[in-house]
Amino acid sequence: MKMLLFRYSTAVICAVFILTGAVLGQDEKEAELGGTVSFSPAKIDPPVNSIIWKHRSSEAVVKAIEWDDDGFNIPNQRFKHITKLNEKTGEITITNLTISHTGHYTIDINSKEQAQFFILTVMERVHKPVIEIERSSNADVVYLRCGHSETIIWKNSTGETLKGTKNHLPGETITVENTRNPDNYYTCTLKNAVSEKTSDPVFERDLFDESNAGHIVGIIIGALLLLLLIIFLCVYLFMESFHSRFPIIIISFNILYNFFFK
Repeated sequence: MKMLLFRYSTAVICAVFILTGAVLGQDEKEAELGGTVSFSPAKIDPPVNSIIWKHRSSEAVVKAIEWDDDGFNIPNQRFKHITKLNEKTGEITITNLTISHTGHYTIDINSKEQAQFFILTVMERVHKPVIEIERSSNADVVYLRCGHSETIIWKNSTGETLKGTKNHLPGETITVENTRNPDNYYTCTLKNAVSEKTSDPVFERDLFDESNAGHIVGIIIGALLLLLLIIFLCVYLFMESFHSRFPIIIISFNILYNFFFK
């Protein structure tokens, strides 16, 4: 029993130690292109005689800024004129960030590298998306595509979040069916850790043009009726005398006039 309690207590202590170390040992931040970021060591014990911040990227390890009895020095061109160091707190501040500042940062205090490290990801702000419309063979179905690599959020006019699908093309696509409500609309929002932008709404009235469809059907029906009426008149003219057929001609023209002009 005592052995089980000992093992359980040891496991709990180890878990707490690991979790605490993970929290204290790593600090992750995302910043936008052209923005500013600051990192501070969790603890700094005086007296402090020197501080060196280093930047580790996939290319190399360079000194971002250093301070000692001779003052401040910024040896790497990437950090010149944009990097400051508080020698009392150890805080580093970098402005006018570029993608090249992405990477790991560590701090040496009194020539000893500290266990705590920092991860920075610099990213561009998202652009306002534009929804692409893809027609289908079904007149009551269209596909809307938001062709971007960031996180995509689809919504309709009721605020409902819609699930997009991925295929071989970039981004996501949703299928929209005609609800016969021209005021329904759909939007696409792009989002990353530093920004988000929403597209202009795409309305059903622009996806399914009911008025044009009805107008085309009306023209077709009208043309068919006119053709049938002309055939009827031609047959009738050959079968009856002019005086007996005159009233029917007048009636026919009245029908045509009422159909197309009233």
